[in-house]
Amino acid sequence: STHHLWPVGVAHSGALNYTDKEEVVLWMNTVGPYHNRQETYKYFSLPFCEGTKKTISHYHETLGEALQGVELEFSGLDIKFKEEVMQTTYCEIDLNKAKREAFVYAIKNHYWYQMYIDDLPIWGIVGEADENGEDYYLWTYKKLEIGFNGDRIVDVNLTSEGKVKLVPNTRIAMSYSVKWKKSDVKFEDRFDKYLDPSFFQHRIHWFSIFNSFMMVIFLVGLVSMILMRTLRKDYARYSKEEEMDDMDRDLGDEYGWKQVHGDVFRPSSHPLIFSSLIGSGCQIFSVSLIVIVLAMLEDLYTERGSMLSTAIFVYAATSPVNGYFGGSLYAKQGGRRWIKQMFIGAFLIPAMVCGTAFFINFIAIYYHASRAIPFGTMVAVCCICFFVILPLNLVGTILGRNLSGQPNFPCRVNAVPRPIPEKKWYMPSITYYRWQWTSFLSAASTAVYVYMYSFYYYFFKTKMYGLFQTSFYFGYMAVFSTALGIMCGRNMHLNLQNVHVGYFFHHLKTQYRLLASV
Repeated sequence: STHHLWPVGVAHSGALNYTDKEEVVLWMNTVGPYHNRQETYKYFSLPFCEGTKKTISHYHETLGEALQGVELEFSGLDIKFKEEVMQTTYCEIDLNKAKREAFVYAIKNHYWYQMYIDDLPIWGIVGEADENGEDYYLWTYKKLEIGFNGDRIVDVNLTSEGKVKLVPNTRIAMSYSVKWKKSDVKFEDRFDKYLDPSFFQHRIHWFSIFNSFMMVIFLVGLVSMILMRTLRKDYARYSKEEEMDDMDRDLGDEYGWKQVHGDVFRPSSHPLIFSSLIGSGCQIFSVSLIVIVLAMLEDLYTERGSMLSTAIFVYAATSPVNGYFGGSLYAKQGGRRWIKQMFIGAFLIPAMVCGTAFFINFIAIYYHASRAIPFGTMVAVCCICFFVILPLNLVGTILGRNLSGQPNFPCRVNAVPRPIPEKKWYMPSITYYRWQWTSFLSAASTAVYVYMYSFYYYFFKTKMYGLFQTSFYFGYMAVFSTALGIMCGRNMHLNLQNVHVGYFFHHLKTQYRLLASV
């Protein structure tokens, strides 16, 4: 019997031009449970044996590789460009009781492993059990088929064969073979065939996305129409009152927008935290937009860890955006502790991410997982925070305070705050003018929905299990949900500030000026 696994090809600048019979390195990456994609271990943490060739060291090429737990180890197999290898035994495993238990545990948990040839990843299954779950078998024969175009490798396929029953105190021979075939696939196109939607397990439900999008557009349009009709009635009512004599109108009876025009631009409560959240939301929005564009233009998915590395460096480079918007908003609200605000804005997101990663890293170390972050990588991330993010955030804060830190509200803020009548919690007062936190939290509540949905997805759509995988999943989903909530809250607040509240009261003030000049 045979077991076929299709690889995903990766093309990047590290791939080589080969000459005939030049050495081709087969790297062994990680092994782990099929259902726990983030729970990975070094390939040779299982009692596999190595080939006879001299060991070659590998170092992490990018920061993303180190953070994602890429652990390339030389397989020791002798592979040369265009040189076919018939089935050859490269080592034998002395299967004692401990080694058998390790393989049985791996097979029970559906362990699979990953290898790389010329940066093309290949996946294979460790073994399988019989229908009764009593006997366990190990795949011992790696049958490699490598496609080439000129002097470049453009395709790699693996077929696992040689199913051997695991019996204690026996020797298991591990073998491999290599077959080369000429291919018409261009080197730059060697990843294209794996972009076929049928290759991926989860298909995109375009109809549901389109249906939801159109429903949102309809609801936004409906609410906008109702709001505009209400505003037109208010403007008409104000205009009619201005035309009345002083004896005909009730000067003490202000209502609607006019009633709160002297308080609506009052600073928010806790302006230091609020401005830091707004600045962080602007930065997250910028990072998301830039990374999406770069992924579309540069094919970041074709390189190991490049997406994560790009996101980290783009986040660091956009730190002035955080400082500019957070610092300017804090200055407009009359804040004086701008240095403290700058520090909070700079380290709000990094502290949340690093704190979560630090906690999960303890579990990864306990599990001896490859996801355990090396000490050198921790130092590198800290250096980025203190020597790149913080100075750039400081520059943005100074620019924001000096260029757009002065209040430019269309209405003058009253010296004495208007009292807000008490209402039931489910009937908020129409004269409640503290809209900043309300606008932010109403959109940020998206984070709660996303995080709650992650629980549903975990229990009903996946087969994940174990402390490490569960902690990893819910920990980083909490980080993602929080970041999404901050970004959505920022979008809602700036939308209300610049479009709705600012426009409406500016228009109201303009109408007053026109009526006064008549």
